[in-house]
Amino acid sequence: MGVIAAFMVPHPPLIVPEVGGGEEKKIQNTINAYQEVACEIGALQPETIILTSPHQVMYADYFHISPGDKARGDFGRFRAKQVGIQVSYDTGLADRLCQEAARRHLAAGTAGEREKGLDHGTMVPLYFINQYWTGYRLVRIGLSGMPLLEHYRFGQCIKEAVESLGRRAVFLASGDLSHKLREDGPYGYRKEGPEYDSRVMEAMGIGDFGQLLEFSEDFCDKAAECGHRSFVIMAGALDQTEVKARRLSYEGPFGVGYGICAYQAGGEDARRNFKAQFEEKERVRLQKQRGQEDAYVRLARKAIETYVRTGQEIQVPKGLPAEMGSQQAGAFVSIKEDGRLRGCIGTIRPVCPSLAEEVIQNAISACSRDPRFPPITEDELDKLSVSVDVLGDTQEIESLGQLDVKRYGVVVSKGYKRGLLLPNLEGVDTVEEQVAIARQKAGVGPEEKVRLERFEVVRHY
Repeated sequence: MGVIAAFMVPHPPLIVPEVGGGEEKKIQNTINAYQEVACEIGALQPETIILTSPHQVMYADYFHISPGDKARGDFGRFRAKQVGIQVSYDTGLADRLCQEAARRHLAAGTAGEREKGLDHGTMVPLYFINQYWTGYRLVRIGLSGMPLLEHYRFGQCIKEAVESLGRRAVFLASGDLSHKLREDGPYGYRKEGPEYDSRVMEAMGIGDFGQLLEFSEDFCDKAAECGHRSFVIMAGALDQTEVKARRLSYEGPFGVGYGICAYQAGGEDARRNFKAQFEEKERVRLQKQRGQEDAYVRLARKAIETYVRTGQEIQVPKGLPAEMGSQQAGAFVSIKEDGRLRGCIGTIRPVCPSLAEEVIQNAISACSRDPRFPPITEDELDKLSVSVDVLGDTQEIESLGQLDVKRYGVVVSKGYKRGLLLPNLEGVDTVEEQVAIARQKAGVGPEEKVRLERFEVVRHY
C-alpha cells in the first residue's frame, strides 16, 4: 500500500460551529468542501492519517514528529472547551519515518516536544473527519525553517516509510493561504496576498506540485502564508506518483485565504519527479550565472571554495582589474543557497591594504564566520550564488527623506552600537523597513535617537 489520497485543507477554527456561533456560514463553501473531504476519507477507511501542521512545534533546522501513544486537545482557546479531539498515534510509522530521515541525513525525529496537546491546525481537519471515520491512527508532523527542497525531501521520506510498512495512509496538508487579502482583515493587505493565493490555487488545482518550489521565500513572507511548507511536504509524499487532482473550494472573505484540493493517488509516474526537475533547472541557472560573473565575484567564489575545501586562505591572484590592487574600500560578500541567505559579512570601511584582499577576507568570513549560519560545507559549493558590494564613503544625513531604499544603504549608530543594511535588497521595499532592520541589527529601539548615514554601492554579480 502507500499514500492512497491526499488533501490540502485550511484550519480556521471558525468553521467549527461551536466556535463560529453562526459566523461560519460566511464560508459555507469551505465547510461543504470539508464535508466532502471527510466523507471521502470515511469511504477510504485509512489505517493511518499523516498530518502536517504549521501550528505544531516548529524548529529552524528540524522536523518534529509528535512522540508517544496518544494526545488530546480542545478548542478552549477559541471559547469552545467542550469540543475536544483525542487521537492515537501510529508509533510504528513514526519510528520508521525517523529511521528513513536518518538514512537520508535529514534532521527529523520525536525529540523536542514542547506542547503535547493538539494544535488547531490538527484539530480542525480531524473535527470533520471524525464524523465519518475514527478507525485511524495519526502521525502528526511540524514544519521547519529549512528550504522548500528539504520539505520535499521529507515528504519523500514519508512516502518510503509508509510503503515499507505497507500502511494504507491518507495525507492531510493543513495550512491556510495568504493572511494579507484585505485592508479590513486582521492582518491587512499586500498585493502579494491575492497573487499568492491565485498562483497556489492554480498549481494545486491541477496537481502541478513543481510550481510550489518556484515560490521565493521573500514572496511567501510578504503574502503571510502559513501552509506552503505543508503543501510541499505533501508533494514529496506523492513524488513520482500519478494523481487525479480536484479543486474543491477557495474563499477569503475574512482576509485569509482558505483553499481545499483533493488528490487521488494512482500508479507510478516517473515524470512527476518535481524535486529532480527543479534541481536541474537550478543547476542550469547557476551554471549560466557563473559564466557571467565578473572579476570581483570570481575572486570571492575562489576564496570561498578554497577555504571550504582546504581551510587555506588564497593569495591575491594576478590578472585582476587594476583598481582591485590599488584601491581600498569597504566591501560586503553575500552568499545565497536555494534563494535563501547563507552568509553575509562585510566592512563599512577598509581594513585591508587593497580591495582584493578586502574581498578575500570577507568572503572567507561570510562562508565560515557568520554567526547566524553554520559554516558552509563542500557539498554546498555548487549550489551557491555569490555577490560582492563595494561601498562608497558614508555621508551623514538628517532625515529619512534623504534615503532611497534602492540607491542608498544606511548605517544606524548610537554610541558604540551600529547597524548597516545594504541597498536594493529583496524583501526590503521602503526606507522605513530599511531603517527598522538596521536599528534591529544595531540593537537600538525604534524610538531611540540615532545617527543616520547613507552610502552608495557598486554591486557585482
